[in-house]
Amino acid sequence: MNEKVLKENSIETDDISESTLPKLDKLGRAYATGRRKTSVSRVWIKHGSNKISVNGKPSKDYFKRKIYSTILEEPLFKTDNLDKLEIFATVSGGGLSGQAGALRHGISRALVNFDPSLRKKLKKAGFLTRDARKVERKKFGKHKARRSPQFSKR
Repeated sequence: MNEKVLKENSIETDDISESTLPKLDKLGRAYATGRRKTSVSRVWIKHGSNKISVNGKPSKDYFKRKIYSTILEEPLFKTDNLDKLEIFATVSGGGLSGQAGALRHGISRALVNFDPSLRKKLKKAGFLTRDARKVERKKFGKHKARRSPQFSKR
């Protein structure tokens, strides 16, 4: 009976040790995918200077409005990694707002793969939750998704 308990405990500790190890590729980068609305981002994170490139351009050039750059840097700022990491990302689909949200989601997930101890902080801030809201499709007989034609009594 004691052997059975020991086996169960050893399995649990093995699972814990696997989840606390960073998931890095041969080049020492962590990878993750982020999604928001119809945008999809692929994010790679590695040690380096504060450099965020999106589709081959610096993030400041890709996202002209400051709010989008702020959205990108939120997970890094929250985990105090703003100056320590270099981020390379590609993003496609949707508009700038959706792309910024997809990048934030991807950066957060990549940070967890890079350093699993950050998961609790990012989860509490809500950065790991995928925002499932999408645009509702237009229905026939309606002007938009829900807007009905104006009613005429006569």
